Amino acid sequence: MTTFDKYPTVIVSENEKDVWEGSKHIVKQLKTVALDHNLIAIECYPGIDVKKLYHDVIQPLNADETIYAADLFYNNHTITEMIESNLTEDDVFGTFSPHSLEEFLDDKKVKAVKEKLKSNQKKNIIIYGMGASLFSNESLLIYVDIARWEIQQRLQRGMPNWRTNNQDEQISRKMKRSYFFEWPLADRLKKALLNQVDFWIDGNDIENLKLISKEKYLQGLSQVVSQPFRLVPFFAPGVWGGEWMREKFDLDKDEVNFAWSFNGVPAENSIHLQYGDCKIEIPANNVVFYYPTELLGNKVYGRFGREFPIRFNFLDTIKGQNLSLQVHPTTEYAHEEFGAHYTQDESYYILHAEEDAIVYLGLKENIENEEMIKELEEAEVGNKDFDDEKFINRMRIKKHDHYSIPGGTIHSQGKNSVVLEISSTPNIYTFKLWDWGRVDLDGKPRPIHLHHGLESIQWTRDENWVKEHLSSPNQLIAEGEGWYEEKTGLHELEFIETRRHWFSTIVYHETHDSVNVLNLVEGEEAIVESINGEFEPFVVHYAETFIIPEHIKEYSIRPHGPSEGKTIATIKAFVRV
Repeated sequence: MTTFDKYPTVIVSENEKDVWEGSKHIVKQLKTVALDHNLIAIECYPGIDVKKLYHDVIQPLNADETIYAADLFYNNHTITEMIESNLTEDDVFGTFSPHSLEEFLDDKKVKAVKEKLKSNQKKNIIIYGMGASLFSNESLLIYVDIARWEIQQRLQRGMPNWRTNNQDEQISRKMKRSYFFEWPLADRLKKALLNQVDFWIDGNDIENLKLISKEKYLQGLSQVVSQPFRLVPFFAPGVWGGEWMREKFDLDKDEVNFAWSFNGVPAENSIHLQYGDCKIEIPANNVVFYYPTELLGNKVYGRFGREFPIRFNFLDTIKGQNLSLQVHPTTEYAHEEFGAHYTQDESYYILHAEEDAIVYLGLKENIENEEMIKELEEAEVGNKDFDDEKFINRMRIKKHDHYSIPGGTIHSQGKNSVVLEISSTPNIYTFKLWDWGRVDLDGKPRPIHLHHGLESIQWTRDENWVKEHLSSPNQLIAEGEGWYEEKTGLHELEFIETRRHWFSTIVYHETHDSVNVLNLVEGEEAIVESINGEFEPFVVHYAETFIIPEHIKEYSIRPHGPSEGKTIATIKAFVRV
């Protein structure tokens, strides 16, 4: 029976005071507080089901007038023209939009609404939708929020992007518009509103909305950064997906497979906050936005701003297939082409491997670059299969190996292994060079990004270079009775440091002036404890990823429950500062 907790929760309060579940209770509470306000502004993150929100909450409030904020912006065609250079012609990749939401307002419409608001100060008016807060002034401000993973699910089911009618557009283009335009736009606004919002609405479950007061919400964020915590993992199928996570984590038996699990990515994952019997789901990014120094540490915050720079996720190919042959950009290329501040440097920590498991890493010795490029180009148009055995270095792998993959290094995970991917946060800059001639789960060819890939390949990273620089060093750092600490990676080109601890007794940790992200990679159960009593003991199970806020500084971990008396292991990642 699995011990992996798929729905981790941060306990905030024993009671539900100032938390309201269900649209009827939300409407009742808002009617009470609205008596002191002529104007209610209901700001929405892009991806909120505004029609459902209107039907269940806004209409029953019986305001004298309602204004849909989306109607005050330019039309779809005009907005798309304004961000054309950010969206680009590519199906997947764009450049980050530097715009603010105000730039897309139609001045004539805004003037008319402001005059209406000024002349009807005795009327009860509700303005709602993305951009409503731009007209809030002294109004009651409510923010309806949603996690990015839920947004992605809705886009796949046919939801259009903000201010578009692109219901039927391919998902990669809808995701590109979200990633490079809508989310940066909405996040800039959200950061500015954090201290102004009076009530938050959890909009992840459209059939069961939940309202929470500002005070209770901030109490929840504060509780998160006062202790170790876990994010709510999500699992997704893929053409190369496997069966290990389904068995280990007791996942849906009817799903085709499980290729991915994002379980340590605040930009994508959510956090569950528990108030009595009511559970509020919030985007984990909100904790990063509100408490960056407490969570990240001063030095990491100073370097990355309000952005979580470390990513943990699983890749499962047990009884599955190879990942695509791919390469990530160098930092220089990512910055010049896409406006990104850093690239997707990564590593593969082998959590499980069958006897035939391999990784593809780097190039073979003395290959002809032009010959390989020609073969990739011919494979891209379907003239022939790419001869990976001729050009790409293969390595047999075993459990607990750890391979660094700095940007510019050709790589792929082979079938029959499970990888804990420990990486820097950008997760969209994967340039597929060859995908073994297959189609995706939807029956369509997976996009190849040969132009970007060939510009990114570092041709000197051949078999010898890989053996010298990217294989597990397993360098002993420190040891004591019942424990020892190893350095397992990453390469000096990457800003993440990883340390593995093997221990059968208590072992003490420092945060190293950085947020720590850990995973229990060996053993059934461990317990994380405070050195000075600042947080309650925190139990983790095999393969669970957990986060230690930087301000905790010191903590201990020891085997617990069924693992007492046994040797277990954690892998820890932090930013080199």
